[in-house]
Amino acid sequence: MKNLPAVAGGSPVRAQYLVFGSPSIGEEEISEVSQSMRSGWVGTGPKVKTFEEMFRKFKNCRHAIAVSSCTAALHLSLLILKIKSGHEVITTPLTFAATANCIVHAGAKPVFADVELKTMNIDPVEVEKKITKNTKAIIPVHLAGRPCEMDALMGLARSSRLRVIEDAAHAIESLYKGKPIGTLGDLGCFSFYVTKNVTTVEGGMVVTDQDDLASQIKSLALHGLTQDAWQRFSDEGFKHYQVVSAGFKYNMTDIHASIGIHQLKKMEVHAQRREEIWEIYNQSFKELPLILPSPTPPDQRHAYHLYTPLLELERVRCTRDEFLQALHQENIGAGIHYVALHLHPFYQKTFGYRAGQFPRAEFISHRTFSLPFSAKLTHQDVEDVVQAVKKILAYYRK
Repeated sequence: MKNLPAVAGGSPVRAQYLVFGSPSIGEEEISEVSQSMRSGWVGTGPKVKTFEEMFRKFKNCRHAIAVSSCTAALHLSLLILKIKSGHEVITTPLTFAATANCIVHAGAKPVFADVELKTMNIDPVEVEKKITKNTKAIIPVHLAGRPCEMDALMGLARSSRLRVIEDAAHAIESLYKGKPIGTLGDLGCFSFYVTKNVTTVEGGMVVTDQDDLASQIKSLALHGLTQDAWQRFSDEGFKHYQVVSAGFKYNMTDIHASIGIHQLKKMEVHAQRREEIWEIYNQSFKELPLILPSPTPPDQRHAYHLYTPLLELERVRCTRDEFLQALHQENIGAGIHYVALHLHPFYQKTFGYRAGQFPRAEFISHRTFSLPFSAKLTHQDVEDVVQAVKKILAYYRK
């Protein structure tokens, strides 16, 4: 019974459930939040400004504007680039719904281009095939923290006069040929959601080198008020504001920024720990019926946000979902990144997408899973994950 997985009547590897994506939060973050609450600055204030400046310097860009989520960042970016009804925006089907939903919210049509099997990122060759007279922008998604082929994508954008919004939700630390991901396109959008490498629990950031775009983002993120409105409750003196557009309530708060300030300071330490776990997984799983993540080119930096092997369905007696259920019964949390968007009912009913249109995205979609992969994981946590995966796959292996 000892070697049987829990799904077959054996004992689970853990007594306590290992939550997928639990962040590493320390006393520094807790203390900073408490200080903010005692100060009375709990809305958008000095901590947000500090966090923005830290992120701007980290990305070596002219502007960094903190917002309430990466979804907000993407939506605002599309709006200030004047994406609207009748326009098309090309992106990957292998992404979270927010990427495509924001295109819909702007009034445009999400046009999917298939991915590369090796990288799981959008394929520039497929992007070129999708460009029409209605195409106005490309949203590359740096999936799991691996940079997209930005030279090829930016070349397409320049030749076809398209704007580029980088969805860098997974890619805070990523580099492409020495350049920070998020700074290669017109705008870069980042996520600080609870599972991300740098978390503010909820939050996002837009970066850009273009002054006019930054000014519009800042205004639209706070009801369409003039930029001075961000300082209207400061100790710099009373300021009037004007409403210059019908904006949104997308601003970040000092409570969230308080967490982010210390998360950014710990970023490299956390990145080293995730890389250690990545190597342990790679070495532990290399003989199993899994396709492991491919190596990153030496001129790129992977953010190591998600560890996403593919289950070799031809070599096992279970589906990916059955494998995940078996992991769950071992008290190991896991995720799927992602079920391809063209397989979801909304995109099929609204835009006529159907199974079979993007075979490489579907191949990945049916096989991919994400294992616990946080800097918070202890050595025992990682060993438990390895033991559970090995035990389950030994049972289901053909």
